Amino acid sequence: MSPDAHAPLEQPIGVFDSGVGGLTVLEALRRALPGRDFLYFGDTARVPYGSKPPELVRRFAWEISGFLLRQGAVALVVACNTASSVALDDLARLGVPVTGVIDPAVAEAGRYGHVGVIGTRATVASGAYQSRLEAQGKRVWSLATPLFVPIVEEGLWSDGVAELVARHYLEGAPEDLEALILGCTHYPYLKPLLERLRPGLTLIDSAEPTARAVAGSLPAGPGSGRVVHYVTGDPEAYRALAARLGVHAGEVRKVELGAL
Repeated sequence: MSPDAHAPLEQPIGVFDSGVGGLTVLEALRRALPGRDFLYFGDTARVPYGSKPPELVRRFAWEISGFLLRQGAVALVVACNTASSVALDDLARLGVPVTGVIDPAVAEAGRYGHVGVIGTRATVASGAYQSRLEAQGKRVWSLATPLFVPIVEEGLWSDGVAELVARHYLEGAPEDLEALILGCTHYPYLKPLLERLRPGLTLIDSAEPTARAVAGSLPAGPGSGRVVHYVTGDPEAYRALAARLGVHAGEVRKVELGAL
């Protein structure tokens, strides 16, 4: 651990997700805002959010946002599609910049006429993606694909079981679909598989467009590029899974749920 590991971060940006999926957004943010400090919160004790009632997800999002603000976050990025779809309006009242992952992905899909959306049950049921796309005159196909989250959480995105599940989910997708929004931050890990099953279909994930949106609205700011990870579950299990996903989670701190 570096000597300044317990020094305060400089105007950090808070990023949160139900688990490790939001690390895709965090890494894109770090590329877009090099040198900026970040707080990443993975609610690993309560993952997944997609099968939980919207009012419960809103409560979780409010708790986590409050925690990150108390740690000094000057802006928030809701890296969870489920939380973005049901809680973003509530979080806008916090008095700091709050960015979700839905609008940037919808903007990225703007040049396509027939767009698909896959995500958790809660995200798809909310209609957050569909209503925005339909308002732009798009044809929209959507499907809840909840089994993809545990597949990624278990590191099985290259396993045969992932292909069986993906084939099952995609068998009803229209042949003339032009683009598919990966409406969950876990899903980018399945990109190679989905590209193989549906060659020519453009896959859109929210990480890069969200990072561009945040970088366009916030200054580069102070900091040293440090990241502190907070988790509600086991820190070592989180660190091991993050490593499996290609992310080195150096500073991982356990947060007791009662402290949120």
